[in-house]
Amino acid sequence: MDPFTRRPMRKSPHSAACALLVAAVAALPAWGQLRPPAPAAVADMPTQAYKRADHRMMETMETAPYTGDADRDFVAHMTPHHQGAIDMAQVELKYGKDPTLRKLARRIIAAQRDEIALMERWQKEHGAAP
Repeated sequence: MDPFTRRPMRKSPHSAACALLVAAVAALPAWGQLRPPAPAAVADMPTQAYKRADHRMMETMETAPYTGDADRDFVAHMTPHHQGAIDMAQVELKYGKDPTLRKLARRIIAAQRDEIALMERWQKEHGAAP
């Protein structure tokens, strides 16, 4: 008996299909379990490492004072820039998979270290800013 109409309920030819559909939907996991987690919930380690390296480089470059001497300013700002390249190349070595890029990262590290050493020698030879 239908509780609303108080008449006998009629069987629909689709009743079995509807009941099966309802049972199947009820057995599925909740929609939130089907979606991947929100990006903020997943630790994106390479991206965070690149951002830290970039932030550190920019902060160091911004704190280096300008002297008006092109040579001294070049060295003062290029040294942290080169260190930033080393830091980013190290992220590639830690997380990267591509052999060509990993080889490039190793070459960048070696070259940038040599150039930093050259700039540091130049600074020692030419003393502090006037």
